[in-house]
Amino acid sequence: MKGINRSITGFSLLVLVGVSYSLPTAAQTAPAQTNLSQTDVNAPKPIDTVQPETAYTLGAGDLLRIDSYDTPDLVLEPRYPVLLDGTVNLPWVGSIPVAGLTLKEASDQLKTRYGRFIKNPTITVSLIGARTLKVGVIGEVTRPGSYVIANNLTSTSAVSTTNAAQSGLNTQQQGTTESGSQWPTVSKAIQAAGGITEQANIRQIQIRRPQGLGGDKTLTIDLWKFLSAGDLTQDVQVRDGDTLVIPKATQVDTAEALQIANSNFSPDAIRVNVVGEVTTPGAVAVKPNTTLNQAILAAGGFRNGRAKKDVELIRLNPDGSVDRRSIAVDFSQKLDEKNNPPLRNNDVVVVNRNGLAKIGDGVSTVLGPLGGVLGLFTIFR
Repeated sequence: MKGINRSITGFSLLVLVGVSYSLPTAAQTAPAQTNLSQTDVNAPKPIDTVQPETAYTLGAGDLLRIDSYDTPDLVLEPRYPVLLDGTVNLPWVGSIPVAGLTLKEASDQLKTRYGRFIKNPTITVSLIGARTLKVGVIGEVTRPGSYVIANNLTSTSAVSTTNAAQSGLNTQQQGTTESGSQWPTVSKAIQAAGGITEQANIRQIQIRRPQGLGGDKTLTIDLWKFLSAGDLTQDVQVRDGDTLVIPKATQVDTAEALQIANSNFSPDAIRVNVVGEVTTPGAVAVKPNTTLNQAILAAGGFRNGRAKKDVELIRLNPDGSVDRRSIAVDFSQKLDEKNNPPLRNNDVVVVNRNGLAKIGDGVSTVLGPLGGVLGLFTIFR
């Protein structure tokens, strides 16, 4: 009997080993999604740390293509969306959490799950449609707020978990080939918020990036290095849930301000009002950091013989206070904070009448009715 028991035990072990390395047939049904094994419970969870800037991390709204080779019984759809709960629903293995994972990590996750049914599974994950990103932009921008940024990333990247011995590839040959040229960056997020204000400090822009367990990681970047020296590492990629904080500059360098005004960090135009004794009074659209003199010229310049050379600059501050100062206009003056200051959005430039124009207008007012009477007298003579 003991010999028989040993034989039976050995046969049972042989059967179990055979099952663990055999492919499911068409007649076999996939495991129920609600009946997860201990392997499922202990499967790797999405990583909560910040991924490298070159590695795309998956999230709800991404569209994936998942291929399995040498498994004719495993029929996969052309595309699989990452659902709102951060999972992707697949045949045989059910719901798999992938939010926060890179493509390689997601492939490793699937390899572990399908390894219950397939010996050395060959699984390929590709990103065929990237989700939109929601980021916050606050501080010195034209329109602070929360923005949804379209993602034009078109990736043909594929991360294969093929067994190296089976495929003949070494580990250095495996990895992603993502194309990140269209991935949203800090500058694009700033553009979505209408561009920076004239007082923005682009040297110390902060990115508050959510981490696991409710914490944040703060990154500080210097877009002036990007603008002046072409340091592309400063214009980093934004991630879903990021908050950009653009601080206020304590001191504005005139030369830097002009260069920043011509960059794509600034809005295309600001709106200033030039009223009074100019050729075409009213609202004028000008480039950021346009000077007082340039705004007057954009409104057609002074009206001949009527404009007072001392103009008033009225500025509404963010705190609700109003600054009002008189500036003597000299069109030969270059950019200067005191004598020819750069204008801000919604500034008002008032060009008053000179003394001669006031006298002339007063005489016209007095003689106006009399002129009408004299005109009638001439008609009826």
